[in-house]
Amino acid sequence: MELKLDTEKFDEYQKLFIAEITKTVMVKLVEAGLKGPALEDATASIVFNIASIIDDTTGIESDDLEVRPYLTFRQNDNELVHCGENSYTYDRMMPVMKKLFHPET
Repeated sequence: MELKLDTEKFDEYQKLFIAEITKTVMVKLVEAGLKGPALEDATASIVFNIASIIDDTTGIESDDLEVRPYLTFRQNDNELVHCGENSYTYDRMMPVMKKLFHPET
């Protein structure tokens, strides 16, 4: 696999990635019976925590083993796209939340 630096493509993929995670979490919470402000708050909380793990802003350590995620996207069979630094899915989460819960604004 070749690691390719492409910040524009990475950001495009990252937006789609966090949007899919956000929608999936929301759907599962709806299926569990949440609605209204409780649905929005729970979705935001869960997705924020997931984004923090993906973005390597939440420390992951167990038995002296530290895990440091680095997000890439497979562009084809032999190419991984990255942005040259940690991902920033949290920044891309808020517009998705707004679109899902406050489309009128």
